[in-house]
Amino acid sequence: MTDFTHLSTRSGTQSPTEGLLDRFAALRVLSMDVDGVLTDGTIIYSDSGEEIKAFNVKDGLGIRLLLEAGIPVCLITGRSSKALRHRCKNLGISFVYDGISNKKSVLDRICADTGSLPEAIAFIGDDLPDLSMKGSVGLFIAVADAHEALRETADWVTTARGGRGAVREICEAILKAKGLWLKNPWLSP
Repeated sequence: MTDFTHLSTRSGTQSPTEGLLDRFAALRVLSMDVDGVLTDGTIIYSDSGEEIKAFNVKDGLGIRLLLEAGIPVCLITGRSSKALRHRCKNLGISFVYDGISNKKSVLDRICADTGSLPEAIAFIGDDLPDLSMKGSVGLFIAVADAHEALRETADWVTTARGGRGAVREICEAILKAKGLWLKNPWLSP
């Protein structure tokens, strides 16, 4: 049996309901905001005006494991950034929707691009603009340090903060729910 004792639900209990595990297992696509989810929300500008972002390598490995398992990852962000483009190229993320103010507006495009239905998509958010995805996807997830409005309405809240392992936590949960975790190259015999 798969161990899900590390997962926490909105109510803070240590083991999610069977229904929540079934929803994780049914996911075919992971989508997320960038600033505050894939990063800690900090944006640094150099003297020349170049934007610098810091990404967590553990989150990156989680994304790679999902991609290697055939689960597409989509990024939806209100900003455009060269740093993000470099990170996506490094990780092999093909689906990047940037400059998007209303994230729900790209849901049909994500479905078409990935061949998935909205109920097979999870979305990870951290702040008010992400609320538009609530009720439009199969699983709405908030990072631990998300705005209160997201934490209160999310189907699941991570124990890790954005940019500090939250994405990795979710990637592992998806892989474990699908019975794919032990098939990754570092754990398989």
